[in-house]
Amino acid sequence: MSRVYDEIKEMMICNFYLSLLFFISVLCVLKFATKTKTKPKTKLNLPPSPPKLPFIGNLHQFGTLPHRSLRNLSLNHGGIMLLQLGQMENPTLVVSSAEAVTEIMKTHDLAFSDRPQNIAAKILLYGCTNIAFSLYGQNWRHKRKISVLQLLNMKRVQSLHQIREEEVGNLVNKLRDVSSSDDECYVNLSEMLMSTSSDVVCKCALGRKYSGDGHSRVKELANDVMHQLVAFTVGDYFPLLGWVDFLTGKIQEYKATFHALDALFDQTIAENLTENMEGDHSENKSFVNVLLQLQQSNNLNFELTKNDVKTLLLVSFSILFFSSFLLHCYSLFIKII
Repeated sequence: MSRVYDEIKEMMICNFYLSLLFFISVLCVLKFATKTKTKPKTKLNLPPSPPKLPFIGNLHQFGTLPHRSLRNLSLNHGGIMLLQLGQMENPTLVVSSAEAVTEIMKTHDLAFSDRPQNIAAKILLYGCTNIAFSLYGQNWRHKRKISVLQLLNMKRVQSLHQIREEEVGNLVNKLRDVSSSDDECYVNLSEMLMSTSSDVVCKCALGRKYSGDGHSRVKELANDVMHQLVAFTVGDYFPLLGWVDFLTGKIQEYKATFHALDALFDQTIAENLTENMEGDHSENKSFVNVLLQLQQSNNLNFELTKNDVKTLLLVSFSILFFSSFLLHCYSLFIKII
């Protein structure tokens, strides 16, 4: 009986792979036929491109260390090259020349101002409406203006110095207590630095710091967002195979992280609205307090919605993602040494 079951199972697996191979072959034929019909009349003077394979493009030339693979390709094809990553609509421009980067960032910055909007960013970042991934336009300019003039200006940063001094003082006191203790003990410095950084960012941006399970939840949420934004998603490179991400559960993971992040922002906004109604008029206002006051004042020349407030909070919350990434790299570096 088990032998018959194994034969049926093997036959089903073979049929699945044959069907998948046939499906990919049909896609390649259709892609080739479409390209031959829509061949451009004028030949563009494009940067050099490494040899690519059908369907996957240049993905096979990426190893386990993509930055080194790009370095090796640039040595052969120059400081500017085009890569076709899977079936993406537009090729990817890779720049490894300092002169070209200066030209792009300063001279032609508007032409390169838009960011690629991948599937994870669309789900996690409110449809890519935050400053980092939003398309350049009037809405982006309004949000950037609020970030620069209201949230990250020198006066606002200086007004929050008390929070920074308090949290750094708590860190120093913890280290002093441990060092003066008679018992032999070990200190996880990376964990303590990450905790202090998280407390500073949360108090400045969200108006409070989290402890216990709340701190672990915020830290885990920051790590999840950081990893999922750079995770490999099949639908980004092969749009017709986007259903694979549903089967593997990646889309469900992205949505679960988004709902947790959205719930955190909803809770923060509700708490700050309650404090404002009770008459808390502290001079050291958190970012969320500033945004809520701007929303209620109606002095802006555009409507600041609740989702806009959340996307602007992502600007400050991204500092937590970045600090988590830096400390992660630091811990890996220490392990290597």
